Amino acid sequence: MRVRSSLAIAATAVLVLPLAGCGGDAKAGRDESSGAPKPGKGPAAGPGPGTSGAWIAGHVAEMSVREKVGQLFVPTFSGPSDARAMIKKYHVGGFIYFPGNMRTPRQTAALSNALQQASKTPLLIGVDEEQGIVTRTPFITRFPGNMALGATRDPRDGREAARVTGAELRAVGINQDYAPVADVNVNPRNPVIGVRSFGSDPALVSRMLRAAIAGYQEAGVAATAKHFPGHGDTATDSHTGLPVIKHTRAQWDKLDAPPFKAAVAQNVDAIMSAHIVVPGLDRSGDPSTLSKTVLTGLLRGALRFQGVAVTDSLQMAGARKKYGDGATAVRAVNAGADQLLMPPSLSTAYTAVLKAAESGKIPRRRLDEAVSRILRMKEKRGLFAGTRADPRRADAIVGAAAHRAAARRVAEHAVTLVRNQGGVLPAKGKKVFVTGPNASALASALRKNGVRVVPSLGVADLAVLTTLDSGSATTGRVRSLASKPVVVAALGRPYDLDRATKARAALATYSSGPAALAALGKVVAGGAKPTGKLPVATASFPYGQGLSYR
Repeated sequence: MRVRSSLAIAATAVLVLPLAGCGGDAKAGRDESSGAPKPGKGPAAGPGPGTSGAWIAGHVAEMSVREKVGQLFVPTFSGPSDARAMIKKYHVGGFIYFPGNMRTPRQTAALSNALQQASKTPLLIGVDEEQGIVTRTPFITRFPGNMALGATRDPRDGREAARVTGAELRAVGINQDYAPVADVNVNPRNPVIGVRSFGSDPALVSRMLRAAIAGYQEAGVAATAKHFPGHGDTATDSHTGLPVIKHTRAQWDKLDAPPFKAAVAQNVDAIMSAHIVVPGLDRSGDPSTLSKTVLTGLLRGALRFQGVAVTDSLQMAGARKKYGDGATAVRAVNAGADQLLMPPSLSTAYTAVLKAAESGKIPRRRLDEAVSRILRMKEKRGLFAGTRADPRRADAIVGAAAHRAAARRVAEHAVTLVRNQGGVLPAKGKKVFVTGPNASALASALRKNGVRVVPSLGVADLAVLTTLDSGSATTGRVRSLASKPVVVAALGRPYDLDRATKARAALATYSSGPAALAALGKVVAGGAKPTGKLPVATASFPYGQGLSYR
């Protein structure tokens, strides 16, 4: 059955720049050339003001089991022909993009249009675009990641970063982002979250998370809070293993749950599960992605979440370690997952879920519930009113001057000065030697701000050492420069600063991107005062530490 709304939804997204293809104009809707239904083929009452969702139950009842099962899947694809084959054979509900799918804004917009035209039901086209160290869109305006936003302490910065990111994604036809991260990073040795988190305080994470969700949704992009029930206290990477988090239920309620409660209160579109075992929540030993106690009992029951529950990638070891690929998909659906992200083999997973649905192993009510939530999210983000992106305008929207300025502003607000002995900073008027990761980019930024950068330590007044998750190596590098006052700038995890005890000054940017380096150069030079506050505690510096210049 083809799907169409009889009423176009007016565009409600407020963007930094006008957004094409956002589904708010009836003229931009799904026409005959896009494989859309003819008038009268869809539900009697389309998704419009006052009738939102009213048509979904009737439509789901008319879908075949094969179509319903297909809506659950969000696979990767190698190229347009591969994707079209999946649409035709499996009726997939969406796709996830990776860098190989996206060369330019114009090409990506055209690809999104081609995929949408091949599907009779609008597709959720997603991407794992967190900004910071997890970025998949090659051409997007680069913002520092979540920990930098946490350091600003300003929800307005978090909202603006998400709104700009969402505007650029929607301009190229992407309508779901697997962001923002809701995890509270309390473990400095966490190998998978770290600077992807807003910080170590549940209240701060909650405030910034709500702002980011609002920003994505204003741009017309479905936001996905992750990784439920909380991935912030682990020393194991769930991509390569199955982490066990030993929080009690009381600890979970106090530490991990608040951001997800905040996300639900913000009406987040989707919540992603984590491939982690939390015995304090479920003693079965199953990862949370496969735990009905966690996904249905806690997420649906305790938190009363009504949106889409999506698995983290089913290609990850944490999901596949205990059961085979087919059984994992079936167990995830029965646990309460609605979207199945990146199955290792779409054929294997689809066949397993189809057989389980036809046999009753997956109850019809559970399947219909999942499909209904997915369609409701598609409606909420305006996909039934139109999905077309304008390739010609995508180039103008992506990387717009106003967007780049926003990234520079946010990065500047995030720079955190935690030590400044003897007022060694600012450095303007001094001869500065720069060394470490991204040294040339920082040197260029310092020159732009009037600092004389010299080629050797011997002729310098001051040495600036950058680190990028350098750990214990930082100590030796500071020692090698100790003939001059040393300034250490941590471009990644701020825990590097614990190894900089002999440095006269220490700063954190939480990012090694262009905007962060430009902001660091400006602050070190004295062109801007540092205003960031540590969003995590380190061994040497307390949570909230942050100095400025007089």
